[in-house]
Amino acid sequence: MLEFAPTGGMPRAAEARLAEAVGLAASIGVTVVHSAIHPLRQRRPSTLMGEGQVAMVKQALEEQGATLVVVDAALTPVQQRNLERDWGAKVIDRTGLILEIFGQRARTREGALQVELAHLEYQRTRLVRSWTHLERQRGGFGFLGGPGESQIEIDRRLIGERIVKIKRELEQVRRTRGLHRKARERVPYPVIALVGYTNAGKSTLFNALTGAAVFAQDQLFATLDPTMRQITLPSGRHAILSDTVGFISDLPTQLIEAFRATLEEVAAADIILHVRDVAHPDSTAQRNDVAAVLDEMSEGPDAPLDVGWRGRMIEVLNKADLLGGTEAIAARADHGLAVSALTGEGLDGLREVLDERLSSSMLTERFEFPAEDGARLAWLYRHGEVVERAERDGQIHITVRLSPSDRARYAQLS
Repeated sequence: MLEFAPTGGMPRAAEARLAEAVGLAASIGVTVVHSAIHPLRQRRPSTLMGEGQVAMVKQALEEQGATLVVVDAALTPVQQRNLERDWGAKVIDRTGLILEIFGQRARTREGALQVELAHLEYQRTRLVRSWTHLERQRGGFGFLGGPGESQIEIDRRLIGERIVKIKRELEQVRRTRGLHRKARERVPYPVIALVGYTNAGKSTLFNALTGAAVFAQDQLFATLDPTMRQITLPSGRHAILSDTVGFISDLPTQLIEAFRATLEEVAAADIILHVRDVAHPDSTAQRNDVAAVLDEMSEGPDAPLDVGWRGRMIEVLNKADLLGGTEAIAARADHGLAVSALTGEGLDGLREVLDERLSSSMLTERFEFPAEDGARLAWLYRHGEVVERAERDGQIHITVRLSPSDRARYAQLS
């Protein structure tokens, strides 16, 4: 495991980056027998690092008998090929490692398609090192690749055709997801989306708030596919809680685009809960990484996320039990709500804050309709807070507090 520290300094400590990279490798069953931080004064086009550093790594490989090297940096295809040749071992960079994790963890059809798409787009630029037969030429029969078409061109064409097919399938998946979202709008509970750095405890918090049994483990990227469950807040109001994929620094660009549909649940959320691992030494840097991804989602005319997303966010400082409890965190934190999803401490306060936030935007409306219209009355009781109700002359007069979205949906019932 190799970590590189630019000599000019970096916003995140190299030791913390190395620990994260080791965690990434361990999460897919890789046994790390050696790890090192190499100061990087200049990026070499051929090998990224200097000749002396290449020799040091080769010696470590021979001493440990290792057959895989993970470089926590972005390698060009040429750098990857040269390092594999010099070290006599398989080499993968940070992007390849994250793609491998995603490939093992995706469970839904959408997740599998998104991972395959990212893999193919990544591999398309690395055919030069991935196959040993690429310099061969093979004749064709006119309709199979054409005479003299090189194997690398054929492989790239086949990958390109597969990418086009996957994008069509993903578009259908997105349309289906859009239909599901519209169906939820007809049963319009507000949506609360969990976001945060990977391994911040989002799935543990999700389980604690919903009573579900979503896979939650102390490892990076334990959750890749979005999960939604209904929760009941202290006032009796219902909401939908959505667990999403965790973010990470230097997320491969292929995955930012490929998992855009997964993050659409965040764009549609009434409240965004940013779950932070407050006990992590790089908690502030992780917070900035999450904000950077959300900012990117809000850029451009077709951005899925509105620029005012920060106004919908509540910071949840999780894992307070590791730092002496919620009171200890509250005494030194200038913002955020301290909780422990593991012990349950602070969760009642979180539920109340969610309730208050949803209530603050509600409208008070007065309606009148025939007393026999039981369906309309039931709808108002189900989706709003009834403040006052009376029945006169065969008419129901009712005052209800509704969210703006519920008020608009009620109008469609008329």
